[in-house]
Amino acid sequence: MTGIPLTKNSLCVKRFSTFDELKPVNMRLLPKFFLWILLCSLSASLFAQTKIAPSFRVVPLGVLGGIDESNLSAYMIAPAGSNNYICMDAGTLHAGIEKAVANKVFTTSAELVLKKYIKGYFISHAHLDHISGLIINSPDDSTKTIYGLKSTLETVKTHYFTWESWANFADDGSAPQLKKYHYKALEPGNEVAIDNTTMQVQVFPLSHSNLISTAFLVRSNDSYILYLGDTGADEIEKSNNMQNLWQAVAPLVKTNKLKAIMIEVSFPNEQPDKTLFGHLTPRLLMNEMSTLAKLAGSVKGLNVVVTHLKPPAASIIKIKAQLKANNPLGLNLIYPQQGKALVF
Repeated sequence: MTGIPLTKNSLCVKRFSTFDELKPVNMRLLPKFFLWILLCSLSASLFAQTKIAPSFRVVPLGVLGGIDESNLSAYMIAPAGSNNYICMDAGTLHAGIEKAVANKVFTTSAELVLKKYIKGYFISHAHLDHISGLIINSPDDSTKTIYGLKSTLETVKTHYFTWESWANFADDGSAPQLKKYHYKALEPGNEVAIDNTTMQVQVFPLSHSNLISTAFLVRSNDSYILYLGDTGADEIEKSNNMQNLWQAVAPLVKTNKLKAIMIEVSFPNEQPDKTLFGHLTPRLLMNEMSTLAKLAGSVKGLNVVVTHLKPPAASIIKIKAQLKANNPLGLNLIYPQQGKALVF
């Protein structure tokens, strides 16, 4: 009789390598023993079969804040198994797509990813580090929709696609209109379908110093992912925007429907409040997550993708160390890398 290798810490611990080793065992117990082995095997098989399949695939095209124009905020999101992506912000496009292709995240050309895979852009606010990739790549892009709050789209229309700053590739604003892009203003409180995808989106305003930024709650079937543009904490911004957002998503956290939160941490804790300019530190992020935990009951194990870390490298290292040292809520902190896919 050959042995059955089992892990040391398994409930099914005993290993019999020869029939002789069975002699000390009461033979009347053998049927129960083998039934136990069978149940262990069936339990492992059922656990493997019920493992939850991923709901979303996220491809970071740019992950940093700051001065590196080749790696600024942009994240492609699609339902798992689909190539119908949306792009959350568009600070960097071409360089990020090229890196994803090099990493074999995509098995087609960067040109095809830009033109065919990205079905629309969701711009959280109109600062250049969140939209410059869209503007620069517009001559080579295909027809699609730009989504955002009305105030954000107005800035794009009156400051970028103007013919004074750049050609007007949109279907509104300065003449002549090249009509490649269509503006679609989103209103808080309304979930809308995303064109050419099976996803829906709802928006929430955020406070980013003297500017309104945006959080996008994306739904695919019964699963959600939340992306926040640049945002300050309520305690610094003297706002209730974050509180309102956490109240809205807390039920999704309770029911494990919220698969990930993508949220910025731009500066280490040493940054003075007066020079945060509408951004978060590790301390402020954990304060906000504590608010969410109180509303949801727990956030232990919740995927939190930390975005918009600002160089220099020493600051980024410090931010990561501070988050690691102070994570009492048990968050699953994830640091995205440009051109490497994440699944949730």
